Amino acid sequence: MQSNSAKFLGRYLPLIIWLSFIFFASSAEFSARNTSRFVGALVLWVFPQASAETLATVHFLTRKTAHVTEYAILGFLTARAFYGSQNRNLQSHWFVVGLALVVVYALLDEYHQSFVPGRTASIFDSMIDIVGGLTALAVFRYHKRA
Repeated sequence: MQSNSAKFLGRYLPLIIWLSFIFFASSAEFSARNTSRFVGALVLWVFPQASAETLATVHFLTRKTAHVTEYAILGFLTARAFYGSQNRNLQSHWFVVGLALVVVYALLDEYHQSFVPGRTASIFDSMIDIVGGLTALAVFRYHKRA
């Protein structure tokens, strides 16, 4: 039988690690200028005749998909942590608390980026992040009710 500390770490450590990854992804290393090198090279490898416009479009869509994906993972990890919490209040309000964490972190993430050279803050990106997190929370809720 697992100890309470092991259960706590198993529930919350993945969430903390993912929050840390999102913070790291807000650094200059993940700026549009840096990611365009990787995405552009990959697109040109698969489609050597791709135009500059196509490269820009694919890069834009890749970055927005990354926003949805990273916050969908965050939504899932918050649901997993809070739904199974030992704290009854947190357990009974897991969806609202999880959504609040996703919203606050999405807004803070963009705010943080406003201070990072080579990055810009965008409320549009925060909205994309929130949609990703909310989608994962809703899917989790649906599967728990089914």
